[in-house]
Amino acid sequence: MSKRELSRVASLLAGGALLAIPQFAVAQESDEDYGEIIVTAQRQEQKLQDVPVSVTAFSTEQLRQGNIETVQDIAVRTPGLSVSAVDPINTNFAMRGIGSAPGISQNAGGDPSVVVFVDGVYAGRGGTPDLDALDLERVEVLRGPQGTLFGKNAIGGLVQFISRKPSDDPSFAFEGTVGNYSKFGVSARGNMPLTDKIYLSAGLAMKRRDGYEFNETTGNDVNDQQLITGRVALRFLPTDTLDIILRADVSDQDQKGNPRHNNCDTSFNGGVHCVGINPDPRVVNAYTDGLIKRRVESYSAEVNLDLGFGTLTSLTALRKVDFEFETAFFSNPINPPTQIESTDFGQEDNSQFSQELRLAFDAFDGRLSGQTGVYYLKENNERIQGQIQQFPSPAISGVGSYPQSVNARSIAVFGQLDFEIVPSLTVTAGGRMTWERKSGRFAGFKVDSGPGVPPPLGSAAGYDVTGREDWKAFTPRVALNWKATDDILFYASAARGYKSGGFQGLSGTAAGASTPYDPEFAWGYELGAKTEWLDRALRLNVSLFQTDYSDLQISQLVPLCCVVVSNAAKARIRGAEAEFVIRPVRGLQFDGSYAYLDTKFTEYAIPGQDYTGNELPRSPKNKLNIGGYYEVPIGNLFAKLRVDYSWVDDAFFEASNIPQQIWPSHDNLDARFSIAGENEQWELSVWGKNLTDELVPTYVTYFAPFQQILTPYAPPRTYGMTLAFKM
Repeated sequence: MSKRELSRVASLLAGGALLAIPQFAVAQESDEDYGEIIVTAQRQEQKLQDVPVSVTAFSTEQLRQGNIETVQDIAVRTPGLSVSAVDPINTNFAMRGIGSAPGISQNAGGDPSVVVFVDGVYAGRGGTPDLDALDLERVEVLRGPQGTLFGKNAIGGLVQFISRKPSDDPSFAFEGTVGNYSKFGVSARGNMPLTDKIYLSAGLAMKRRDGYEFNETTGNDVNDQQLITGRVALRFLPTDTLDIILRADVSDQDQKGNPRHNNCDTSFNGGVHCVGINPDPRVVNAYTDGLIKRRVESYSAEVNLDLGFGTLTSLTALRKVDFEFETAFFSNPINPPTQIESTDFGQEDNSQFSQELRLAFDAFDGRLSGQTGVYYLKENNERIQGQIQQFPSPAISGVGSYPQSVNARSIAVFGQLDFEIVPSLTVTAGGRMTWERKSGRFAGFKVDSGPGVPPPLGSAAGYDVTGREDWKAFTPRVALNWKATDDILFYASAARGYKSGGFQGLSGTAAGASTPYDPEFAWGYELGAKTEWLDRALRLNVSLFQTDYSDLQISQLVPLCCVVVSNAAKARIRGAEAEFVIRPVRGLQFDGSYAYLDTKFTEYAIPGQDYTGNELPRSPKNKLNIGGYYEVPIGNLFAKLRVDYSWVDDAFFEASNIPQQIWPSHDNLDARFSIAGENEQWELSVWGKNLTDELVPTYVTYFAPFQQILTPYAPPRTYGMTLAFKM
């Protein structure tokens, strides 16, 4: 069959799905008008539609028009991605059903399943960055195992933030925002050439607001925000072939904590545990407000050298995180003999150094291209976590402290080749070999003088032990992609993902603290198509996938004891995703996505519990997002309206799938209207988020012995106004 015939068959097959779509009156527009996004999902610059990977990308303009400030805003608009949070800083991602429980990703010896990168630097601890202070060029979300090209293996997927590079184009931008809950924010960003070969960019942002909840016991608002972020980048182009970028950013946060709302069961034990509890979910009754303090520093040096046949890249980075927290879990304004209090507190000092060296090359007139490299990561994590336990029984009341000191090292060699078998048909093969080591010292002891032994501490004597383990893994990827026409790409891939093993950290016994849990693995299989129709007025991307997930690291809450981590499960994940953009006329766009997810534990049996057949946590079966954007000139002004609606199906926060830990279905409505001047030198916008004021839990802890459900919530309805200038 000839190439022309193959292309005709491909067009007929893909076009069959469009029979019900009306023909639009399309204006002829340039690539710039069309808003083509260049991504680096395969560590090289490619058009989004040419990348044979499931990736959702947000450009600078999309981030601004959608008023996207947080990773939660990203998750709302991304198929297959869920974000939960036990507090406003420590977010937990789940991608296509794969995610880490807080008891794993936030202990000193654990790693996340969905990984965050900022300008190529792994951001393993301390939460996600502040999006609107980073001067972002784009955000990319890659779904499925990413075990070949990226510096830290991402078994579920990854989110990467890419900032603008300093350039010779002078610019300055300022934004000021006010909103409800006394929201106030300012940011300033600038870029300027220092010489004809040296460019500087810098930015500073400050955000503050009152709390979303009120603590009746202390009389204070809680879950507030106080955040300052600064960033500077210096770019040096000494020759036509050498490009050096030095980056530094610092973020400082100091605010009150996020006490849980106590959803009491008044029918249990005469309702004695609900005495004094306000049923309003935006009112808490904790004896302390708690606190969150965080300082994140990141420094990196990126060097790109053009060798003629390819580019040699060196990325050196140092990242430091200091984090202090105090969280009241049980919200009881008074403490009669049958009530309880439990408070989690601690601090963490994390530092990581990474070095990546990679070579991107092509040969045979572009038929062969590829990348190869080496990666090194050293991480030191000093964490002290404590718990104040006040139970009806003095025997299990008291204060326990659990110091954890973990040193981790990861070394990897990797490579990937793309070979054009015939014009438009390319095969990809790659692999990564990783060697990892973790060692640590773990202790647990009483710090009060009372008679009790507070859980999870197993004995008054406590423990002080060490542990060490080595792991290695090979994670290959093979793929085939066919560019059937200029506007249609089909691809098929198989990739293996891997996540490091670790140590439990917060343990009740010496054996539990010193015994490591093993890595987990996932084989991901995917078929996909990226298509454009009607002179680029319609974009439709679809994918089908299956993941075979083994040796899952599961986190089990044992009431009046602890969280126990082990490798005790296997799972099967299947699903489908679709993303679309429709542009019927100039200035009008509709876009959205749909994700279907079918997850199941094929094995999950531990003493006393069998979760085989249950759904994986944070895996909604259906997820829908629809957005619309309209821009119209009014004289020399431009009016712009952006509306986004999303709906997410029921899911569970835990593998038990009990109704007390359900993540109920919910929707979200955001909108932004703006008026901009000529060349957008100024813009005034009014915006609103969660306009229907949905009450959505970000996590649920169920304490069965006392029939209490403890819940932090996502932000309520917020609205405000932003004034922006640029030149």
